[in-house]
Amino acid sequence: MLNSEFNKFARHPDLDLYPEHLRTRIDELNEQVYPKLNNGVYRAGFAKSQEAYDAAYEDVFSMLDILENILSKQRYLIDNKQITEADVRAWTTLLRFDPVYFTHFKCNKKMISKDYPNIYGFVREIYQLDGVKQTVNLSEIKKHYFASHLMINPTGIIARGPEIDYDSPHGRDHLK
Repeated sequence: MLNSEFNKFARHPDLDLYPEHLRTRIDELNEQVYPKLNNGVYRAGFAKSQEAYDAAYEDVFSMLDILENILSKQRYLIDNKQITEADVRAWTTLLRFDPVYFTHFKCNKKMISKDYPNIYGFVREIYQLDGVKQTVNLSEIKKHYFASHLMINPTGIIARGPEIDYDSPHGRDHLK
C-alpha cells in the first residue's frame, strides 16, 4: 500500500520499493529482519527475564552480522542497484541503534558506527538521499524513547551521546 497508494503526493511516484521480480527475496529477508532486529531490540529492551533478554540480544547481533555481510558485497540489501522496502525497514532500526537501542534497550555488544562499517555506510547513504534527513529528528527520537519508557528509564533522563555524523561520506559509491 505504501508503495503506490500515495503516489499522487509523492515527490518520486515512479520509485518502486517492492518490484515484482524482487518480492520473494524482499519477503524472505523481511521475515528475518523483523523478528531478529526490528522487534529484537524491543524484545531485549522490554525483557522480563534474563533468558528472554539473552535470546533477543543474540538475535539482534546475529542479524546485524548477516546484514554486515550482505552489505560488504553489495550496495543495498536485496539488489545492488535499487533500494527496496527491505532497506527501508532495516534502516529505520539501524538509524536508531546507536543513539537509542545500544543504551536504552541494552543492545550494547557493538555499535553500528564503530563496529559495522558496511552497515554504517549504508545508514549514512540512505540518510543522505534527497529528502530523507529532513524526516529525521534524532533529538525527538531520543526524547521519545528515553522519556516515555519509565519502566526502563525511571528518571526520564535523556542520554546525550553518542555523537554520530550521519552526514559524513558514506563511501559506498564503489558498489554501483
